Amino acid sequence: MDANPTLDQLQVFLAVAETGSFTGASRQMNRAQSVISYTIGNLEAQLEVSLFDRNGSRQTKLTEAGKALLADSRRILSDLQVMRARAKALKQGLEAEVTLAISNMVPTDAIVDTLAEFGSRYPAVSLSLNSGELGMVMDLVLSGKASVGVGGALLRPEDTLTVQKIGHSYMIPVAAAEHPLAKLGRPLMRADVREEVQLVVTDASGITHGRNFNVLSYKVWRVSDIATKHQLIRGGLGWGGLPAALVREDLASGRLRALEIDAYETSEYPLYAIRRIANPPGPATQWLIEALTTRLSRCPSRESFNDILKGIISFDHKVAAE
Repeated sequence: MDANPTLDQLQVFLAVAETGSFTGASRQMNRAQSVISYTIGNLEAQLEVSLFDRNGSRQTKLTEAGKALLADSRRILSDLQVMRARAKALKQGLEAEVTLAISNMVPTDAIVDTLAEFGSRYPAVSLSLNSGELGMVMDLVLSGKASVGVGGALLRPEDTLTVQKIGHSYMIPVAAAEHPLAKLGRPLMRADVREEVQLVVTDASGITHGRNFNVLSYKVWRVSDIATKHQLIRGGLGWGGLPAALVREDLASGRLRALEIDAYETSEYPLYAIRRIANPPGPATQWLIEALTTRLSRCPSRESFNDILKGIISFDHKVAAE
């Protein structure tokens, strides 16, 4: 017959292993030592292996079999704790899982800080995180694959969705320091950029099919995601717009140069929390939205960012001229 150890037996086994003796386990669990010994004996009989080396010494040592089964026991008891915590959370009305879709326009540090606090605050709530470009965030929410999305404005009217502005970001046209555009050392006209390769993200959702945003070059390379676009621009393969938060360190180090292009629209890019009207947020989802709102509201204003950007561009022009 298959062994069926009880959770109590596993807890006693763990207590003996951790304290190093039957006496220590007796004190820790507030049980008679005879009860501890009896429980371990029954567990060994069920498993048909010896868990402890009883050689008469004060320190109780695990056998090789005991060492192997200790890891299994820890995992089973840990899973039980997770199950108990999740059941308690569900009783309190918390979601079992939060599914989140994030645009790459959202500053990474805001996401990391928010999710770190989320994990501490709601340890029993599972999290599923997806990242998308352009229409992908809207598509994930519409399809029910994400309970809430954080990205730009809706790209088409949709009565089933509700949006709430929670912050903003900016797109900056950039190129690698060694790129020909970065070396011109002056404000750029459309004629300067149209013959240079521009890297553009393709919307896999199809929602923005046929629509171009700030595409000024005749030579266009299309990529599937903004991370790839970032790496190709850093490699000098072309120029393009990237989120301000993503290129902040690259601009500060001089690896990338900000381009001042008269025809490039660099206005504020609002960020919204998007969800289905028929799927109101639970406590954990609502906290997540509010926490992101708080962090994204700390982003610099467009005016202050412009001052920073002008300083970078002015410095870049000076370096290029030299």
